[in-house]
Amino acid sequence: MGKNLHSKPFDDGTLKKLEIFELYTKEWLPTFIMSKSQYICIFDFFAGTGYDLNNIPGSPIRILRQVKGQLGNIYQNKTKVYLIFNEFDKTKSEQLKNACDIFVDSDNELKRAKANKVLNYKIFQEDFTKLFPRLIKYINKYPSLVFLDQNGVKFTSDEYFMPLVESKCTDFLYFISSSYVARFGDTDEFLKHISYDKERAQKEPPTWIHRNILDQLRKRIPKGNKTKLYPFTIKKNVNVYGIVFGASHPRAVDKFLTTAWKENSINGEANFDIYDDQNKNQITLFGDKPLTKIEKFQRDLRDGLVTKQLKTNKDVYDFTLEQGHIPSHAVEEMKKMKKEGLIKYDRTPKVNYDQVYKSKNIITYE
Repeated sequence: MGKNLHSKPFDDGTLKKLEIFELYTKEWLPTFIMSKSQYICIFDFFAGTGYDLNNIPGSPIRILRQVKGQLGNIYQNKTKVYLIFNEFDKTKSEQLKNACDIFVDSDNELKRAKANKVLNYKIFQEDFTKLFPRLIKYINKYPSLVFLDQNGVKFTSDEYFMPLVESKCTDFLYFISSSYVARFGDTDEFLKHISYDKERAQKEPPTWIHRNILDQLRKRIPKGNKTKLYPFTIKKNVNVYGIVFGASHPRAVDKFLTTAWKENSINGEANFDIYDDQNKNQITLFGDKPLTKIEKFQRDLRDGLVTKQLKTNKDVYDFTLEQGHIPSHAVEEMKKMKKEGLIKYDRTPKVNYDQVYKSKNIITYE
């Protein structure tokens, strides 16, 4: 039987996970509401009870909280929001329904939205392996955000991972217990769901195991598929587990990376200094200085612009997202290059989603 995550208060790692998911939900909702999508959906397949023992809200209540913040835009754009919460345990499922009903019915705005069928939510009490195949058609049909907060790695297997990768308008967040690798990584049960580079894992710090798993997931994405995967590692005492974010649209990637870098301005990839960047300010015995994650990106960006491998603002923007960085990191370096006379552009380098993809204002740097 799986561990009961709701038998005690949320720990710091779980709270950080919930915080990141809520922040991304806050970014995700207006993107599709303002694009005038008629229906948008959020699926939370392992939803829990609604609150922990200290009455701290779990993901379903946090989602409802963010929906409330967007009700003005929802009404204005005539959007209907559908929330699907699933909790397999019967007692927990009943607690979840009660928590959601009380939260909505005690708030006049949400209560009105529910009565007007602008806000729609449904609580399932089913085995994920049976529910997911039934609901994937809706995930494929409507703009969807899918939240998979699992124990272990079971649901990273192709029968669940690939439908999400192949979905055209879906963002998804997996929460994977990376510590399972150390305990079960050599077992057939583990390896039938996901593989990892054992030799690499032995050479790298234990806190890097999440990147190892992520790289194996990336290898499964078919050639030509636009889905990108990004990590965020969370340390809980001696164990680590991680978020795997997936999306095919550059705006979604931009939103997630913005969320991640707000959480950690050092590396945007963990709730701790995963690369020990804060100690990379001293010259080594060999006379060089190790580069931080941001410094390495800015060096590579500079090289790409100088050698003309990166010629346009679209080139730079795409490269920035591909490297797991936010546009401000690129703009900072490009301003330095302009002062040095290495590139030319008018006023701003226009490295952002609105200029590149929304307005299609593509400029070539001289």
